[in-house]
Amino acid sequence: MTAVVKRRHPVADGVITWEPSERRVRGLAGDETIVDSRRPILIWLPGQAVPLYAFPEQDVRVDLLRPAGATSYDLVLGPEVREAAAWRFAEPQLAAFLAFEWFERTGRGLDHWYEEDEEIFVHPRDPYKRVDAIHSSRHVTVEIGGRVVAESRRPVLVFETRLPTRYYLPRDDVRLDLLTPTDLSTGCPYKGTAGYWSLNDADQVPPNIAWSYPDPLPAVGAIAGHIAFYNEVADITVDGERLERPHTSFTERLRR
Repeated sequence: MTAVVKRRHPVADGVITWEPSERRVRGLAGDETIVDSRRPILIWLPGQAVPLYAFPEQDVRVDLLRPAGATSYDLVLGPEVREAAAWRFAEPQLAAFLAFEWFERTGRGLDHWYEEDEEIFVHPRDPYKRVDAIHSSRHVTVEIGGRVVAESRRPVLVFETRLPTRYYLPRDDVRLDLLTPTDLSTGCPYKGTAGYWSLNDADQVPPNIAWSYPDPLPAVGAIAGHIAFYNEVADITVDGERLERPHTSFTERLRR
């Protein structure tokens, strides 16, 4: 049995941690409300970078759940069955709570989630994570394969907990003639929905190396109309100092 503790910092590796939340959280499958809770808990699982919500079973439409294993449940919506959409935890301290898959994150589970009346995407927002988008006058140059693809003295710097600083440059300061839009779209619970570009004629550079949030969430509204490049692949120079390429969870994905 894995130890379960109420969350405090720092948190030991290999321990499930949790804490109560005061946010009203709702989860919907189509137009059907499956979860409506004013007493959810946030759970951090070992090895997972983001938290998940779990809910007292009294706040869940358990009449729509069908056992599918020792701890998992299918969600039955008339003729539609969403397999393994929900589960319980084996740990006794958490056994009275139910958790759900998020469709945007895993491709199954519930379609829409709300904290209070604001829709949230991909996964719950971590109360221990901060994202700040700050206007700057730093001189930022972005090179890929020795070629300058962007240069600006009016970037927006995004400081996000446990990630390297991202440098968002105005579109006018980016060589868009060297980039091609792609079909990739990703969601972020802190910033919104992003679109991507790949570098033209670059066999040694991974695709989708640059991105932008055309309609960012209000908290990071300063990045609207700006483009960022992966520090993990691009060579970024700030005020004349070449930055080291960081190693992050994106590093392996960007390797070809």
